[in-house]
Order: sequence, then structure tokens, then C-alpha cells
Amino acid sequence: MEVLEEGMGELIGWHDPDENRKWVREHKSRALTDKRMSMQDAISRFVRDGDFIAFGGFGHIRVSMAAVYEIIRQQKSDLIMAGKTAVHDADLLIGAVCVTKIEVAYAFGHEMRGLSPASRRMVETGRCKVVAEISNAAYQWRFLAGMLGVPFIPTRNLLGTDTFKRSSAKTVKDPYSGKPICLVPAAYPDVAIMHVHRCDKNGNSQIDGTVVEDFELSRASRRLIVTTEEIVDEDAIRRTPDRTIIPFYLVDAVVEVPYGSHPCEMPYLYFFDEEHIAEWLDLSRTDEGTQEYLDKYVHGVTDFEEYLDLIGGVRKLNYLKRVENYRAPMRAPWLDKKNKK
Repeated sequence: MEVLEEGMGELIGWHDPDENRKWVREHKSRALTDKRMSMQDAISRFVRDGDFIAFGGFGHIRVSMAAVYEIIRQQKSDLIMAGKTAVHDADLLIGAVCVTKIEVAYAFGHEMRGLSPASRRMVETGRCKVVAEISNAAYQWRFLAGMLGVPFIPTRNLLGTDTFKRSSAKTVKDPYSGKPICLVPAAYPDVAIMHVHRCDKNGNSQIDGTVVEDFELSRASRRLIVTTEEIVDEDAIRRTPDRTIIPFYLVDAVVEVPYGSHPCEMPYLYFFDEEHIAEWLDLSRTDEGTQEYLDKYVHGVTDFEEYLDLIGGVRKLNYLKRVENYRAPMRAPWLDKKNKK
């Protein structure tokens, strides 16, 4: 195909689809095995310095913050992040100097809460580099292409935009119509981490509510760490197979971590901890404040359970559960079905 124009963004996370298939065949097992492990072991084994990393969930919703804190605690470095809907997770990882490159669709803002002091400061001072920009839809299509095992997805939505100019996409001459068409390259994260409502020990994972990009991302990523509110037996998964978004053979590690999205929201379970998010946003206005937060809530505790005690323990967590239940009193029908079994 004739290339008409190329975006100036850095191409990250791309592999030849055949090479990626070969990697998956050689490194991923389809055996039903017990993949339960501690958060410390999961991050130590599957997150390496320099990896291209992606998180499931959306913004402040269903994000594996327990994994974020452990990555910081283990001082992983030079990570490249997929900033599709990266908000609180990206802010902490960039502020902690774990992520030094990011491709951005949506980042550097806490939505109604304001901008992201820590990560914006890191970019402005050159300690983190925005290597490319892309639209939210196009980033999801990067994961879709990776899932499908094709090198790119053709689209028209970036044509003629400044976003295209800052992306790693290419505009080519469509061999059928002769008109310009944009090719969005596939993305294969080295590791993806996503938080789910429940899964079994093998990794069969269920999500209540909006799935966002987790379906495509879980299938595009080379390694997948699933953190879960609870580990259930296999029969519980089989009773509602339509809820199983992520099958076991995609998963490398299963980590049970109740309230693992705190201070973010877990739909139907607990609400945002606005008090804690506000504390982060206040402290992270300076390098010193950022370090004060990390010293207290990350390096000052040994694990996520200690962190939960520090942020208010059972009383705070029960409050967040009540707020979520009051805010969304209509339970998901599949939860009612599950509970009747």
C-alpha cells in the first residue's frame, strides 16, 4: 500500500502478529492449573523493568490499585504505560518514577476532581515523556488488532486531526476505493493487570457491569495478572458462564485482594474514597508531598491489608459499601441469580 502520511509518535508495543503467536504458543499454557499467588510474587515474576504495561478498568473505576502500590513498593522502573483511560493509576506510577514513558488517549486529569499535579509535573520537567497521542477509540482498536492477530485496524476517525500527527498511525491509499484510510497499529502489552469481581483459582474471571476494554486487552497482552475481590469455586463460575469475560488460559497469576481497587470504585461493591483521593491530590502538588504520601501509604506498609487498616479500616470500608449500595440500589440481575443458587 502507498503510505501518504505518517504520525510522528513513537510506535510502542507492536509485534509481528506471527511472532506474537509463536511467543504465546511457547510461553502460555492451556492447562487448568492453580495460579493463586501473593501480590508480591505476581509483580516480581511478571512485571519487569522497561515493560509496556496496561491496566483494565476505566478512569477511577475497577482499577487494580493494589497492584499499583506493589509496583511502586518493588521500585519497578522505566515502564511504558498504555494511557487509554489512565487516571489515578497513571498519576501514582508516574509520580513514583516507575513509569517514564506513556502513550496517551486520556490521562493527566482526575475528571471532576481536577488535574493531576504529580504526573503533569513529571512531564513538564522531562522526567516522563509522552511518546505518542491517540484517541480513546483508536487505542481500543490497538488492543482489538492485537486480540485478532492482525497488524493494524483501518479507520477514518483520525484523518485530518492533530491527534493523528502525534500518533504512531499511518495514512495509506485504500487499495479498493483509492481514498485515504488510517491504519492504527496493533498493541501487545508485555503485561496487563485488571481487577475483577470474582474468579476461580485457574483464572476464569467475571466482571459485573461495564467491561470497557478488558475483553480485548486480556487477549492482546502477553502476560495477564488478575486481581480479584474474591476467589470462588469453579462451580460458582459455571453457574453463570455468560459473565466469564476472561478465560483461564489467558491468565498467568490470580491474586485475591478484597477492596483491591481502593480508593477507586468497584461497581456494586464500594464507592470512591473521595477523602483519600483528595489527600493524594493535595499532597502531590509538590515532589516532597508526593514522597510523603508514598512513604506513608506504600513504603510504610508491608502489603495492601496494612494499607486498608491505615486508611480507616473496617469503619471506612463499610461506609464506602453503604454509599455504593445507596447510590445504586438496583442490584445487577446476574448477582441476584447467583445468590439464589
